[in-house]
Amino acid sequence: MSPEDGHSPEGMTRRQLMRHTAWFGAAVVLTVTGGEVISQIARADEQPAALAKDPNALRFLQISDSHLGFVGTANTAVEQSFAEAIQQINELPYRSDFVMHTGDLTHLSTPAQFDQVKQMMSGLNTGHVFTVPGEHDSIDDHGQKYRKAFGKGTVGDGWYSFDLRGVHFISLVNTLSLESLGHLGADQIEFVRQDVAKLSSDTPIVVFSHIPLFALYPKWGWGTDDATQALSHLKRFSSVTCLNGHIHQLFTKTEGNITFHSATTTAYPLPRPGERPAPSPVTLPAGKLKAALGIREVQYVEGTERLAIKDVELA
Repeated sequence: MSPEDGHSPEGMTRRQLMRHTAWFGAAVVLTVTGGEVISQIARADEQPAALAKDPNALRFLQISDSHLGFVGTANTAVEQSFAEAIQQINELPYRSDFVMHTGDLTHLSTPAQFDQVKQMMSGLNTGHVFTVPGEHDSIDDHGQKYRKAFGKGTVGDGWYSFDLRGVHFISLVNTLSLESLGHLGADQIEFVRQDVAKLSSDTPIVVFSHIPLFALYPKWGWGTDDATQALSHLKRFSSVTCLNGHIHQLFTKTEGNITFHSATTTAYPLPRPGERPAPSPVTLPAGKLKAALGIREVQYVEGTERLAIKDVELA
């Protein structure tokens, strides 16, 4: 067996890792139907049929890992690239129902950085702005400054749920009790159980978190140690989609009724799993950075079992 085919300690071969991350920095259309993921590369200016205009469609945007306050050669102007992502959202031919930022809004969780990202996101042309915290948003205070800026309407350490156009959304926090992996904790798992108890099994579920809710690459902390306990309460639902950030690149995985999609970043790329000794910022050749950054468009039409996801690089 060659090193490329050799299994990692996490049970995924090097070849599988490379195949799953082959769309790094590209625009990808992912159509999820009955648990199957059909993927195709798309240009940033394409509007696939699954994202065609429909007045009854739910549309939302995911952005992630803006890291405002980062200083380094991987991106010397993270504020500018985040502003460009916001502009790209505002120039879409529709007004999204909401925008979700899946964490690491800031790099050092200072009050000034939280104020800056909050002010920038106030310019988004959308119905609502939602967030979950990343580990960089709770560096020294268990997320207190984050919750002061973004915690209104949340419970516990910042988790919450909401319903919109037939879809149930759950926003989880797995970055506050970090050891080697992300962690939810008993209180949050019980919140999930109670939250979905009264929902019909045909209700589409979308779960947001910062760190992946599956064992993507535990050696780098890319996983959540008690995620299976929380997800066990979602097994009866026909459609569950988990959207996360943290790894700064596109990654898709389907396990039973659950499909996981990791998003790219607006700040800087990280290496593919196992490509380097540690997941430190990657400095790309001149002119290549924007191709590794991007936003995510998601559409769902009530009454169907079809979720369309389009990952688009920063224009």
